[in-house]
Amino acid sequence: MVAAGPVAQARPAVPDRIGAGPQLQTIELSSAPGTARTEAATGALGVAPRATRPFSLVGATWTDPHAPLDGAVEVRTRSTADRRWSAWRALDSDGPDAAETDSADRPARGSTDPLWAGPSDGVEARLASADGRTHPVPAGLRLDLINPDEDAAAIRTDGVERPTAGEAPVTADERSPEPTQAAEPRGADRPEVGEAATTQRAAAATMVLPRRPVPRLVTRAGWRANEAIVKHAPEYTGAVQVVFVHHTATGNNYACGQSASIIRGIELYHVRSKGWNDIGYNFLVDKCGTLFEGRAGGVDKPVLGAHTLGFNSNAAAIAVIGDYTGRGAPARVRSVIAQVAAYKLGAYGNNPAGRVVLTSNGSDRYRAGTRVALNRISGHRDTGRTACPGTALYGQLGGIRALASAGPAGLGFLRMTGATRFGNSYFTRGAVSPLWTLRTASGMLYRFDVIVDGTLVASTPNTHRTAPLHLAAGWHTVTVRAVHLSGRTAIVTARIFSDATAPVFGSAPEVALRRGSLKAAVPMRLSWAVTDNGGLRSVALTRPAATQLGTAPRTWPGFAAAGTATTWTVRAIDRAGNATGASVTRTPMVIAEAAALRTGSWRSLTNPAYLGGRAMISVAAGGAMTYSITGRGAQLAVSQTRGSGRLRVYVDGRYAGIVDLRSAATVHRMAVWAVNWPSAGSHTLRFVLEGTRGRPGVIMDGLVVLR
Repeated sequence: MVAAGPVAQARPAVPDRIGAGPQLQTIELSSAPGTARTEAATGALGVAPRATRPFSLVGATWTDPHAPLDGAVEVRTRSTADRRWSAWRALDSDGPDAAETDSADRPARGSTDPLWAGPSDGVEARLASADGRTHPVPAGLRLDLINPDEDAAAIRTDGVERPTAGEAPVTADERSPEPTQAAEPRGADRPEVGEAATTQRAAAATMVLPRRPVPRLVTRAGWRANEAIVKHAPEYTGAVQVVFVHHTATGNNYACGQSASIIRGIELYHVRSKGWNDIGYNFLVDKCGTLFEGRAGGVDKPVLGAHTLGFNSNAAAIAVIGDYTGRGAPARVRSVIAQVAAYKLGAYGNNPAGRVVLTSNGSDRYRAGTRVALNRISGHRDTGRTACPGTALYGQLGGIRALASAGPAGLGFLRMTGATRFGNSYFTRGAVSPLWTLRTASGMLYRFDVIVDGTLVASTPNTHRTAPLHLAAGWHTVTVRAVHLSGRTAIVTARIFSDATAPVFGSAPEVALRRGSLKAAVPMRLSWAVTDNGGLRSVALTRPAATQLGTAPRTWPGFAAAGTATTWTVRAIDRAGNATGASVTRTPMVIAEAAALRTGSWRSLTNPAYLGGRAMISVAAGGAMTYSITGRGAQLAVSQTRGSGRLRVYVDGRYAGIVDLRSAATVHRMAVWAVNWPSAGSHTLRFVLEGTRGRPGVIMDGLVVLR
């Protein structure tokens, strides 16, 4: 390297105020164009340490934009904070001007990349030969010192895109610039739904799809772009076929709160020092992952930039603020690059993981007309002889491509509001809101489509996770399709039965008498018949006491108080939540044995164990009791012992069988026989002793009649 020395006829810094915007100072490095300086030369070319007006960004420029700079311009700067001088740092100069010569960005001067020095008020510079030999110095070589914060509050922002309604632009406090949502893209680049069936295409054609979501970013208004220095309207190209990744080479020694200031400096350097129409990059992202809108014209449009010589057309570029030669970009930064790439490429149906063949417009690596195969996400060095975007970041592009093209992951239904799940299906009364979830961040998504039976019925923005539906009666297939910014999709499907009709009872419930103990109450059996097209969720008894009956059984054994009217209500709920109920009221009455017409020999027994405390016994064959009743059913009540005999039963004069009253243990108040009829009526019941050998006796304890 050439040591710093006195400067031949060095000129003082010349302030050049740019309207009401930042300030540009220039300091010449050469007083004799075409001369050469080498390590052996006396009085090496450079700038002696000197005080300047405040600046934060420094670069070197020269008159002929096509002239090379052999060697390197090195600078060191003095901090306004602690008055200390920085170490020597080289200004990056690794390729020709990136602008297209037939665009509004025709280069006015050759230049190095700018370097972020931070707030400074002094500079020193030297020109070092790369090989120790004498080389021509390009004419007009000078330092450009930029203060992006001079009069920054007065910068005009007329005509810039505004944030989405409801969001404010980034505030003027650039110490912590907050991201804000830019204006949403117009509908021209919305991809078609592409449903297979004709009816589905018709539905999609009438569906108003959400606009492609712009990645969350700081707008030009947010970072306070100087719109006054942009002289020409934006230029547009065809569909974006490739996204180029750059680094600004401005250094990593900055706080993220300074990012907006750095971008203002780059804008001024590109316009006033290089001669471009506007900042060259379409997007910029700082090391903390904050995304910034770059060149004006609409982040959703194919704006022609000045970033990748020979390949600016049909392309977009994102630049990472800093130098990523020896260090990789953090995960958050890689995620933002992937998001921007998926957004720009996916808008035109291009897979971020794919490749494309483009024709060079002429670069230092590919002459004009050369067809070049490129990754859809490429580094600057893929098209030019440059180290950009830095070796470390370039090595991370494979992972960025994978992230940008990964597609939606982990899509599934979290729940189905308004529906109940049974097995693998859902049941609803008609109104249902599927709620879904997935692992992919919302920023990487375009939208969600809701499809019912193959027809697109709703399309929601990327941040939504539910959509209300009203389903007609019957079975339906409901599908949610997640659409990635890249165009890749994932689906999850559910079967839903819509049923707004309550279960149907075929008839009112019925109560019948049954055999059993009469010690506490009258044993009875409740029966019902209920059906539903979609299936039953539950059947329950709500009166006289709450009891779950289950969906499969159709009968229930219970008890009823004698002498009291009891109402039983059965409530059925189907799987969709529709409910209905049915009731029956019955009264069981006890008729004492003394009220029967008796034949044969009978005598009374007294014991609290008998119904009413009394019963009658007979041991003679042929003895009988006859009851004349009106009701729906009847139970015979007896006491049973080891010596009890048998009875012949006659119903309305017809033989109905034999009842054996023998029991291993003595029990009282037992309903040993029952009969039921479909409706109330008058009946005659006759019980005749058989006179069983060895056990002829029978104890009669009365009759229970159901009314």
